[in-house]
Amino acid sequence: MGILSKLFGNSTVKESEIMSNVKLAVIYYSSTGTNYELAQWAEQGAKENGAEVKVLKVPETAPQAAIDSNPAWKAHVEATKDVPEVKLEDLEWADAIIFSIPTRFGNMPSQLKQFLDSTGGLWFNGKLVNKVVSAMTSAQNPHGGQEATLLSLYTTMHHWGALVASPGYTDPVTFSAGGNPYGTSVTVGQDGKMIEDVQAAVKHQAKRTVTVAEWVKKGNK
Repeated sequence: MGILSKLFGNSTVKESEIMSNVKLAVIYYSSTGTNYELAQWAEQGAKENGAEVKVLKVPETAPQAAIDSNPAWKAHVEATKDVPEVKLEDLEWADAIIFSIPTRFGNMPSQLKQFLDSTGGLWFNGKLVNKVVSAMTSAQNPHGGQEATLLSLYTTMHHWGALVASPGYTDPVTFSAGGNPYGTSVTVGQDGKMIEDVQAAVKHQAKRTVTVAEWVKKGNK
């Protein structure tokens, strides 16, 4: 048996089953658009597997002066003004959550941290237990903190009692996207464009997240 067969086993066959009744919240923060695009690919991958999906942005907390000083940032804020902002009730609604965020010094951006810090009431009442979660990220170089960012986010998820559905090496597309087992990560060049081709990896990660959420829902019946 080859190494890929050992790694992937029959996961492709098992995960090809059509999902049903899984509610997925794709929550993103993006200053210039990369993580919004990742979120849209995740939406597509989840919908292709039968999930009901909401794409929601994290509220912007940066000063307007900082946004105005960066033309790409300002343009993205304007282009996504109609995307709904995430609310606490969206977390309660969702069976599964995919986060898409840039790295900030090896950690999540403060905008997301502020939102997560507001979830104490849901946490206290057990409303976040067994949510199936996964995450994606981006940075300007291959070792710019992608893995640390995902792991720091997952620390909060463990406190929630959520179930982390990282992609691992469950499909060969993970290797072509850079091989990050914690979640899809991408490098963004100085021109603002993604260097690696990660669309297939994002869709696989969304499919896997929805699959695990379906297993959890069936197990709770």
